[in-house]
Parts: sequence; structure tokens; C-alpha cells
Amino acid sequence: MRRLILAGMMVAALASCQRDAADDKLVEISGKIFVFNYRVARATYLVTLRKLAPLPEGGFAEATFEDPRGGPPLVAREKLFPVMDKIVLESPAVHCVKKGKPYAVTIRLLGADNEEIQTLETTITSNVDQSILPAKPLTLGPFYDRNPEVFKPDGTTDFSPEKCPE
Repeated sequence: MRRLILAGMMVAALASCQRDAADDKLVEISGKIFVFNYRVARATYLVTLRKLAPLPEGGFAEATFEDPRGGPPLVAREKLFPVMDKIVLESPAVHCVKKGKPYAVTIRLLGADNEEIQTLETTITSNVDQSILPAKPLTLGPFYDRNPEVFKPDGTTDFSPEKCPE
């Protein structure tokens, strides 16, 4: 009888250690936003992920961002480390972001062998147009020198936005 009880307890313990297939999520999206940096006249997507389960050694997080200007998607890839609690994925610079338009983002977690472990799909919508950014950086270099293409020697300024197709 003791052996039967012990065997039942071991089976129950092993079953409780296994995650349900529906709970195989390693990460979840904890934040998503467009970042507009007026100092360098640059906009990017920024997505943060929260770890829910151990991350694979040698794996990667890969984000594919819709290009607001059109063309092929933009890709960002970050190496995963088991000690990570948060993963931050930032796109290359984007252009022509429109207010109120949802842009598609797909995030894939990949193992060391590039095998897909988890996929997340979402959209990011900006609450402002990229036309709020000047076409050229306001400052240059490590000392934040004023950009002479924006701040003209004659005292005039050129804050005109980047030209985007309608």
C-alpha cells in the first residue's frame, strides 16, 4: 500500500512540474510604443517583453516591424540570456509614421538552432505624426553642438519635417 501511495505521489509531483501546452509562453508583451527623438530627428519602434519562464541558452528574440514608408519589414534581433527578466527590442529608424494608423509587429523567440519557440503578433499605433520631427538632427556630436543645417548662420532656422508620400 505504501508503494502505491508513494508511486501516486511521484506521478502527481511529475505532472505538476510539467507546463500545460497552453502555458508554454516564455514571454509576454509588457510595453510597446513609438519613440520620437527630436534631438537626433529619429523615430523607432520600441517593444519590451517580460519573461514568464526560463529562456533558452543561446536563443534569440527577433522582431519584424512594418515599414511605415512601405517596402520590406524592418528586423531587430537580440540575443537571449537565461538571467534576463526583460527583453527590449528597438527597430532601426523608421520614416513617415502616421497618427492613428496601426503598424504590424511580429516577435519570434528562437532557440540556439533557430527553431521557433514562441510567436507574438501585435500592432503599434502612434498618437502623433512623424511630421513633428525635423528632417535633420538639431544637434551634432557628443557636446550637442547646434546643427548648422538647422540653425543657419544668418539666424534663421529650418525645422521642416521629412517629406513623406501621401
